[in-house]
Amino acid sequence: MSNIKDGGIVIVGGGPAGLSAAIIAAQLGAPVTLIDDNPRLGGQLIKQTHKFFGSKSHYCGTRGVDIATILEQQLYSTPAKVILNTTVIGHFSPNILGLADRNTFTKLAYQRLIVATGANENTILFENNDLPGIYGAGAVQTLMNVFGIRPGNKVLMVGSGNIGLIVSYQLIQAGINVVAVIEALPKIGGYHVHAAKLARLGIPILTSYTIKAALGKEFVTGAVICRVDKNFKPIRGTEKRLKVDTICLAVGLSPLVELLSQIGCQMVFIPELGGQVAYHNANMETTVSGVYVAGDASGVEEASTAMLEGRIAGAHAAGNLLGKIAEAQAIINQAQSELAAIRQGPFGEKAAKGKEKMSYTVRQ
Repeated sequence: MSNIKDGGIVIVGGGPAGLSAAIIAAQLGAPVTLIDDNPRLGGQLIKQTHKFFGSKSHYCGTRGVDIATILEQQLYSTPAKVILNTTVIGHFSPNILGLADRNTFTKLAYQRLIVATGANENTILFENNDLPGIYGAGAVQTLMNVFGIRPGNKVLMVGSGNIGLIVSYQLIQAGINVVAVIEALPKIGGYHVHAAKLARLGIPILTSYTIKAALGKEFVTGAVICRVDKNFKPIRGTEKRLKVDTICLAVGLSPLVELLSQIGCQMVFIPELGGQVAYHNANMETTVSGVYVAGDASGVEEASTAMLEGRIAGAHAAGNLLGKIAEAQAIINQAQSELAAIRQGPFGEKAAKGKEKMSYTVRQ
C-alpha cells in the first residue's frame, strides 16, 4: 500500500461542477487533486460557443468556452494538482481509486471524494439507428467547435430542447443546412430566444413529430419522420421523407453514476433528474460519508447550477476536512440561495421537483 499516493480531496471530472468544487476547496486551503479523461479542462463548456443567460455572477453574456478558460485560470492559480488524459476505472475499499491513462495504472487514495462525472447522451429507437451519420448533439458540438470538423451537409435535428436549438444554430453558422428540427412533444422545449433565431432563418420546427427511420445502406442518405398522437404513437399516413446525410439526436442526457454505484452510494430513480442518481443532501453529500456528487451526475440541469453545486460540494468537503466550518458554511449558504432562485424559474421547476422527490422518496 506504500505506493498509493494521497490525493486529499479528489475530484473526478473537470467540467463546470468539478472545476468549481476544486477552486473553492483549494482556496479554503485543502489539498486537492482533480482528474479528467480529456486533454484539457472545461467539460461541456469547451464546446459551447453561445453566450450564457442569467446574472453577472453566473457569467451572463460570456460564452461557455470563455467560462472554461476563466475557471481553468482560477484553478491553476491555486496549488491544486490536475491530472488529465486519465480515467477513473474503479473504486477499491475503503477509499482508493484506480486510475488509468494510455500507458499506466495507478492507485490514488482520498480523504474526501467529489464525483462530477457529468452525463452521457441518450438515444432513441428507430429503424437503422446504427448507420454512420447519426450523432448525439454533444458529439456534433465536439466535432465542430473543438476540432473544426463539419459532421455533414444536410442535417435533421431530433429534439427542440436548448441543446437541439443551440446546436442547430451552430450548424448553420458553420455553413451546414439544417433541413428541420422535430420534436415529439406538442411544444418547443427550449428557450424562445433560441427557437426565434431558427425561425428567422426559415428553419422549420415541427412539433408532435418523431423520426421513424434512417434511410441508407452504408451511411445516412435520408430520414423518414411522422406525426405522433398525444400518447406519442406514430400516426399512420403522416410520413415524410427528408433528404439528409446527418441525423443529430438531442433527446436528453442520463447522469453518469457508475462510480457512485460501485462505491455503494444509495441510488434512486428520479425521471425529473434524468434517471438513476445517487441520493444526496443539501450539501451534495451522498449516503457514503465523505463522498459527494455535483453537476449533471447529481441530476441533469444547466451549467450554472452545476457550478453552484460544485461550490457547495467543494466548500463542505474542505470545511469538514479542515475544520473551517463557518467559512465553508458562508459559501454554501450563498450558493444554495442562488440555486433556489434559479430553480424557481420556468426551466428550473423540473429539477426542483426532482430534488424534492428524491429527498422524500429515499428518507420516508
